[in-house]
Order: sequence, then structure tokens, then C-alpha cells
Amino acid sequence: MSFPAAVVGILRGVDPGFFPAAMEAAFEAGLEALEVTMNTDGAEEIIGRSRPSVPRGRLLGMGTVRSVDEAERAVAAGAMFLVTPNTDRLVIEYARSRDVPVIAGALTPTEVQAAWSAGASLVKVFPCGALGGPRYLAALKGPFDRVPLMPVGGVDLSNLEEYFRAGASAVGVGAALFGRDALEAKDAVKLGRNVRHFIEHCPLRSAGGGHDITHNKGEGNVQTGNQGY
Repeated sequence: MSFPAAVVGILRGVDPGFFPAAMEAAFEAGLEALEVTMNTDGAEEIIGRSRPSVPRGRLLGMGTVRSVDEAERAVAAGAMFLVTPNTDRLVIEYARSRDVPVIAGALTPTEVQAAWSAGASLVKVFPCGALGGPRYLAALKGPFDRVPLMPVGGVDLSNLEEYFRAGASAVGVGAALFGRDALEAKDAVKLGRNVRHFIEHCPLRSAGGGHDITHNKGEGNVQTGNQGY
């Protein structure tokens, strides 16, 4: 199962009324995958109403999925991928049973191995910034050179290239991608400009495609490349 995006945008606490404009602006600016966190008020309704408007080649998913119950609700709402803050084998197995890509959270080497062995499409290293950022990611890539890692927490334009040099297969970004001011002002035009600027500086960006990562039965076999959708 693959996850073809180099940047995952994370929206937590977004105003449901502003979300459609924000999603449209972000996708038009080049964002490939957008995550709404489960603990956002009305998250399931946001996903359900917005899924029909997702352009071809773009992904709308649910993040902060902490249990199988939440995973089931997210998929029922129309989530195209799931993101967890922790390693939960049952959630990963459920997502795989529904052919839904899952980005599983992990922090320690033990958790990284557990998430990948369980079948995660991508392993989210969270909170990466709190443990040294790119240096910590590079240390993990030593033994886990064939596991695709997505750092989350503290990623911004100042360290974006460093994260990819350290071995990131993708990055998860919140306010640093969209712009805190744009979010607070509910300014979709400014939000789109911010997203475009960020994407333009992403080393793995490509015309019409992201970073393809294929998981093969938890064995650590990874195919990478800007292969599109």
C-alpha cells in the first residue's frame, strides 16, 4: 500500500465553515494530502461534506486517530487515509483490512519497528522536534534505512531541506505550512500563497505527483520515487 505525498498538511481546530475554502486553496496550491484531526469539532462532518470535492490526485484524511472505534468512524465519514499519534496494531490492521493507507505514530526505535511490522504505509515520528529534529531522524534512519519516516512536530521552512537530507520520506506540517495569520483571519487566498511557497521549497515536490512509498508485508521493502498517482 502506498502513500504518494511528500507533504501532509495538518489542520487541528479548523473552523468547519472555513474548511472548504481552505481545502480548495491548499490543493490548488499544490498540497497533495490534507489531514483533519479527529479532535477537531465536527471533524467527521467536515470529512463527509468535503470528500466529494476532493480533486483527483489529492487526499483528504483523518488524523489523531487513537482507537479502532475512531478509525471506523473516520473511514465511515470518507477519510482517504488515517494518521495516528501512537503505535496501535489494531488500528493499523483495521486500516489495512479496508485498504486505507495509515500513517502510524512512533517515537522510539521499538515503536518504529512495531508500526512498520504491523503494516503502516508510513511511520510518523512524533514529536520529532522535541527530540532533536533532523538529527534524531537521521539517527533513526541508521538502523531503519528501509522504513519510510515522516517527521511531525517542529517542521518549517527553516529546517525542511535538512529533514529530507536526514532521510525523511515525507513531512507533516501544520501552521508553518498554512500560516497562522491566514488561519486566524480565515484568509484562503493568503493560505494558498503560503502553501505554494512551502511546496516550492520541498525537495521531493514534483509536477503532479508525490513521493511513492510501497509497503511489502512489513518486511521493510520500500520503493521510492516521484511516481505520481
